[in-house]
Amino acid sequence: MLQRDGGEGSAEAMPGLRSAGAGAFLDEEARVALRLWVAMARAQAAIGAREQRDLSRRGLTRGELGVLDALYFKGPLLVGEIQRKLLVSSGGMTYLIDRLEERGHVERRRAPEDRRSVYAALTPEGEAYFEEIFPGHARGLASSVSVLSQEEQVRLTALLKKVGKRAAELLQEDLKGPTAV
Repeated sequence: MLQRDGGEGSAEAMPGLRSAGAGAFLDEEARVALRLWVAMARAQAAIGAREQRDLSRRGLTRGELGVLDALYFKGPLLVGEIQRKLLVSSGGMTYLIDRLEERGHVERRRAPEDRRSVYAALTPEGEAYFEEIFPGHARGLASSVSVLSQEEQVRLTALLKKVGKRAAELLQEDLKGPTAV
């Protein structure tokens, strides 16, 4: 809840957060939540733009890096598993795997237990490429959040996970629809 004394958590201490005018129909809790959402979205957009610029210099997209990352840390995966982890469409996943396969970073393998299923795996060249680019990529992301101490970063991570978990729970409730009484 917001403090009313002008302290750190107060509406007065949050520039741009007003209690009258266009937002007068919102209660204080909703205004603070909206302000938080805007701050998170802006931070993600700025960090994401910087990340994309770095990846573009390497000829990669965020999706391609996501595939390389998943395969490096998890090993060979069914293409459908990668698709679910990265939240991309089936066609989008095919495109990402095709591009990485053309560069020699990834190979497709038929699943021995079900020839309809396809695994993706890093090639030795793909593994070496990921090991070459990932440390610099991680340092770039670290510099974006270096304004926070490590302790603050750990705390913020925990808070954002908590928010994400709650949002996922609410989404599941929404998908179930109204319950009969």
